Amino acid sequence: GTVVHTGDFKVDPTPTDNLLFDLHSLAEFGQKGVLLLLSDSTNVDRPGYTESERAVRPRLEDILNRASARVVVSCFSSSVHRLQQLIDLAEEFGRKVCFLGRSMISVTEIAHSLGLLRIPDRILLRPQDVMSMPRDKVLVLISGTQGEPMSALSRVAVDDHKHLSIEPGDTVVLSSRIIPGNERAIYRMINHLARRGAEVIYGSMNPPVHVSGHASAEELKLVLNLIRPRYFVPIHGEYRQLAKHAALAEHLRSAGLEETFVLETGETLEIDARGARKGERVTVGRQCIDSGSLDEVVEDLVIRDRRHLAEDGFVLPILAINKHTGVSEGEPQIVSRGFLPAEESAELLEEAARVVKRTMENSSPEERADWGVIKDKIRADLRRFLHRHTSRRPLIVPVILEV
Repeated sequence: GTVVHTGDFKVDPTPTDNLLFDLHSLAEFGQKGVLLLLSDSTNVDRPGYTESERAVRPRLEDILNRASARVVVSCFSSSVHRLQQLIDLAEEFGRKVCFLGRSMISVTEIAHSLGLLRIPDRILLRPQDVMSMPRDKVLVLISGTQGEPMSALSRVAVDDHKHLSIEPGDTVVLSSRIIPGNERAIYRMINHLARRGAEVIYGSMNPPVHVSGHASAEELKLVLNLIRPRYFVPIHGEYRQLAKHAALAEHLRSAGLEETFVLETGETLEIDARGARKGERVTVGRQCIDSGSLDEVVEDLVIRDRRHLAEDGFVLPILAINKHTGVSEGEPQIVSRGFLPAEESAELLEEAARVVKRTMENSSPEERADWGVIKDKIRADLRRFLHRHTSRRPLIVPVILEV
């Protein structure tokens, strides 16, 4: 059967590239029969229709018209139509355009190579030339709308970018929405920009500085009515949004919709000759890649130890043991890092060394001869002692030196 996955979409009646949303093809699919529809749910709780991309042009035009210094605009780098409008306005107002940020540069290069982004001749400015150009002749398009710690705009905000510094009188525009969960990072970034004397333009206003790229409730209904699937899976949203989108499709029960599935992360859908049903859960989640590597996956045990180290530090009890007699030579030494401040831990670590010594003295010759066993005993006794006195659980790694 036919499976339709909408991706991110909206039905824009006046798109900037004049290519209208292809409703006819969706209707043709619907007439032939669609087995499964997976549809974007991001804006299901917004009634009506999403504004056209052209709605932002008056606001951007006004900003560039009023700006007497540098203008720095941050938007989602995948929003090629927004980038095109900004490039067109830069040409109109006689400003050079500079792209900053890895994703911004990558997307614009790909879009330009595919003929989806028109860049006029001699309008581009190299990043290293931004600060040497007259300030009223520069428009910077930069990634980092969500305050990501290492993004280009976040580094500019704290004056840590090698090519761009914000100066009093500059205008910074966040042509994007604040994604829930990112509020603190974004407002922290805005505060840093304001401290550097920039006028920061963001949030809701009329005309808008940002419009969504996701369909609202009426557009979602329109796609459902055109496709009329046998099975429906709402995607791309929190559970409340998926559930609301599922409810929007209920009126299609009389038009061939057999079942709607609201799937959470890890759940699967199986479709065969007998119909559709939820399948077995699969393990999903983040895979951490070691710094400096492209494909070295960090195991859960390693991540757990690193978290342990970050929270409570580590303690190294070091012993020298005579390999012939199994008797310790000299006093045990205790080394710690990230556990307690040196001035507070001196007495405690001296007592910890005595705990290790007692553990050795109370162990049988067979236990002292088996280094794996004696390390476990030291680790257990030291863990109890430290937790009793500090309520902390540092990583304890006994080290035995053979002499």
